[in-house]
Amino acid sequence: MAAEALANELLKVLVKKMTDEAFKRVARAHGIYNELKELKKTLSRIQDLLHDASQKEVTHKSVKEWLNGLQHLAYDIDDVLDDLATEDMHREITLQEPAASTSKVRKLIPSCCTNFSLTHRLSPKLDSINKELENLEKRKTDLGLLKIDEKPRNTSRRSETSLPERDVVGREVEKEQFLNKLLRDDGSSKENFSILPRVGMGGVGKTTLARLLYNDTKVQDHFEPKAWLCVSDDFDIFKITDAILQDVTKENTKFKDLNQLQKALTEQFKDKRFLLVVDEVWSEKYGDWENLVRPFLSCAPGSWIIMTTRKEKLLKQIGFHNVDHLKSLSNDDALCLFAVHALGVDNFDSHTILKSQGEGIVKKCGCLPLALKAIGRLLRTKTNREDWDDVLNSEIWEVEIGNTTENGKDVENSDKIVPALRISYHELSADLKQLFAYCSLFPKDFLYFLFDKEELVSLWMAEGFFNPSKSPERLGLEYFEILLSRSFFQHAPNDESLFIKHDLMNDLTTFVAGEFFLRFDNHMKTKTEALAKYRHMSFTRKEYVGYQKFEAFKGAKRLRTFLAVSIDVDQGWSYFFLSNKILVDLLPGLTLLRVLSLSRFQITEVPEFIGSLKHLRYLNLFGTRIEV
Repeated sequence: MAAEALANELLKVLVKKMTDEAFKRVARAHGIYNELKELKKTLSRIQDLLHDASQKEVTHKSVKEWLNGLQHLAYDIDDVLDDLATEDMHREITLQEPAASTSKVRKLIPSCCTNFSLTHRLSPKLDSINKELENLEKRKTDLGLLKIDEKPRNTSRRSETSLPERDVVGREVEKEQFLNKLLRDDGSSKENFSILPRVGMGGVGKTTLARLLYNDTKVQDHFEPKAWLCVSDDFDIFKITDAILQDVTKENTKFKDLNQLQKALTEQFKDKRFLLVVDEVWSEKYGDWENLVRPFLSCAPGSWIIMTTRKEKLLKQIGFHNVDHLKSLSNDDALCLFAVHALGVDNFDSHTILKSQGEGIVKKCGCLPLALKAIGRLLRTKTNREDWDDVLNSEIWEVEIGNTTENGKDVENSDKIVPALRISYHELSADLKQLFAYCSLFPKDFLYFLFDKEELVSLWMAEGFFNPSKSPERLGLEYFEILLSRSFFQHAPNDESLFIKHDLMNDLTTFVAGEFFLRFDNHMKTKTEALAKYRHMSFTRKEYVGYQKFEAFKGAKRLRTFLAVSIDVDQGWSYFFLSNKILVDLLPGLTLLRVLSLSRFQITEVPEFIGSLKHLRYLNLFGTRIEV
């Protein structure tokens, strides 16, 4: 899912660029229009295979490798197209400016290698890329890839509402508060039914809390009829309405059209005080919600709809503008829940040797109930301290904390991540998946690494992640708000203007980043050959950053991102020192850089090579001190 989404989004951007009339004009002017035309045809044919590839990459290693190869080629194509566009921009600026201009700013505009023909440089690259693309396309038969127009949806998710919820910890207060709301019948409500929303990230316990309320004996006696519906991502109004009717009547009556179906449901709810749980609402369309609740407009006052969702957009349209998110468990409750599932008891009193490891695992899980249950179940048969140490110190937190199979087939360990997070990520559109993967460049310690949304959007724009738009900045901010509303980001605890990335979300970004994004602090000993495949790299500032640390990057000629980030806690340094050898021997060779951050470093001078980085879109020298 990860490789296909990233490749698909980059291909869409490329095809959009090559379809632009202004770009076609430039290509014709430089004599490479025919090459690009053939390239576009091949890309379009390969795009038709991506839906099928997305279904097979999880269980077929060769398909994932095929997708990775495709994305590498897509990056190469993008570099060629950017080269062409930059050359044209340079030519226009040259025609507009006086020939004798000596402006220092003018010198920062790339010269674009005017000593020889752009066509002479780009044609061989395009020929090579075209051949590799054709080879990839030819492999479709061996890999069993087919053209599929629409991605199949899984609509077989079963309801578990008939099962009592056991081992629930830490939701007693919330349950009592919501129970009082549901059972209040003072006649003050002017609406036929009220809505009780539960919003929060996947795995935090929204469905668990809803099930506690639904199965409470007082609720069972207070409401009639009652129904539970799991919506998920397939908001088919006919199927949803039919499922509610069948749950209420316990009959399998067939209807030909939605109007008849909703009339029948209206009769079932007319003048009755009902309770409906609508679980996992992912649709953000107000029209979908309006169609869903139409049969309930004639019900008795005091009726309720409990809605669980990861998104706030629909709730705001309904009228909820200040929704409280369901929080993770307290540390004590989380430790208790973990002990229940790992040890079969509600504390570590009889397993004191494992308590410190248990506390560490709880912290890594961010007190997220679903993750605690899953990992607890993994450790249920393992009571040796060494086993718990292995889990606590594992570098890949996605390993074996979900089901052991998917669609009846074994899934490789590297593809097993927290189920709730996997679902949350899978539901994102391809462009949002790409933007989220980019955040893998941010440090793991979410308690101390805070980021600014405008800064992040600037980085996204510089990387060329957006389709050509009149306002890419506005689009980027909209995308950020979507990720925030779905709990992929969170507000910083003490500063609402800054944001953090939860540890579990950090693990997810690392998992989906694959072989294109590298947080270098985790791979200090990686060899030059292995580094050559990465396109984006970040590193944490230290008091002194030496050349030896980065020497292996001399072979990473296709690197687009050289991003320095800080964890600003107890460091006390106003400036950081960067080896001059990095500026002289390393960075000039990274000619494809789009993002370069040297902020807060102390350097001897602004390097002249920056003016030759024709692809550069983001240069951060904020707080950089120049030694004189």
